[in-house]
Amino acid sequence: MAFELPDLPYAHDALAAKGMSAETLEYHHDLHHKAYVDNGNKLIAGTEWDGKSLEEIIVGTYDANAVAQNGIFNNISQLWNHNQFWEMMGPGGNAMPGELERALTESFGSVDEFKSQFSAAGAGQFGSGWAWLVKNADGSLAVTKTENGVNPLCFGQTALLGCDVWEHSYYIDFRNKRPAYLSNFLDNLVNWENVASRM
Repeated sequence: MAFELPDLPYAHDALAAKGMSAETLEYHHDLHHKAYVDNGNKLIAGTEWDGKSLEEIIVGTYDANAVAQNGIFNNISQLWNHNQFWEMMGPGGNAMPGELERALTESFGSVDEFKSQFSAAGAGQFGSGWAWLVKNADGSLAVTKTENGVNPLCFGQTALLGCDVWEHSYYIDFRNKRPAYLSNFLDNLVNWENVASRM
C-alpha cells in the first residue's frame, strides 16, 4: 500500500503568529513533503521494500559507509522526518511538561543549556540536514545533527525533537538567518508535550 501525505495537524496559517508563515507551510508541506511521498512510492514500487514500514525501509536502506545515500533512503527518510516535524510543532501554549524539564536539566545542566546546544548543532550543520534531541538505547539524552535526510533511526536512537535546517524550512520567513530560525523554533514553535510523549 502506497504511503500518503499526512494532513498538517493544524491550519496552514496556525503558526504564522509564532514565526512560521502559511506560505512556508504551503511550500514545505504541500510541495516538498509531497514530493518525498510521491518519489518514495515510485522508487519502492516492485522492490523488496514495497509493503514495508517507513522505519523498516529507513533502517534497511541506510548505508553508514556511503557519502551519499541512495534514492529510496533519501525520499523515505525525509518522508518520515517531515511526518515527525509537523507533530513536533504546534500553535498551543507550548508549555514544557515537568518530566521533560527535569530530564533536560539532568542531561544538560539546564533547559537553556539544552537549547544552546541544540541551536549550535543546527547552526553548525554544514549544508542541509537536521538538528535532533535523541534518546539513546541506554536512556540517556543527547543533542545530535545529521546531514541531508539521515535521522536517529539510523543509529538506533529515538527522535524526541527534530528541526529541519534545509533552506526551504526557513528562507521565506528568516532568509539566511538560520540561528534566528532555530531560536524561534525552540522558543515559540515546539510542542513540548509531543516531545515528552516520545520519551
